[in-house]
Amino acid sequence: MRIVLKTNVNEDYRSVMQQFDKTLFEKLSPPFPPVKLLRFDGSKRGDMVSMQLNFFLFKQRWSSLIVKDGTNEEEAYFIDEGTELPFFLSYWRHRHRVLNAGDHAIIVDDIHFKAPFRWLGYLLYPVMWAQFAYRKPVYRKIFGKHE
Repeated sequence: MRIVLKTNVNEDYRSVMQQFDKTLFEKLSPPFPPVKLLRFDGSKRGDMVSMQLNFFLFKQRWSSLIVKDGTNEEEAYFIDEGTELPFFLSYWRHRHRVLNAGDHAIIVDDIHFKAPFRWLGYLLYPVMWAQFAYRKPVYRKIFGKHE
């Protein structure tokens, strides 16, 4: 399954990418499930991010490795791939892109995920979409809304 969400923000793309840090990660986490950040190395190749999702009756660990990052005149990006996933996911790849749009930037969350069963993927899709759509107003608040 694939989810692509784009958010226009009123800041330079390089400046936006520089702010993808632990503080931003914590602000982007939706209220449910509550997330406890266990490890955050950064968003460069070789860095790890690990968290614990609290579903109240049970907890699940989610760890991702940053497998690639880069910056050029068109965009800045990094890609994380799941190395330890909650039971409801069998594959995770998230490409975080910040595109140079001249007088502003466009943040793109490009997510590929799979569930252990196809039917579960279809059930998860709206939940995952909502989890990442939650980021759009957060991005706008932090980086400014581009009209």
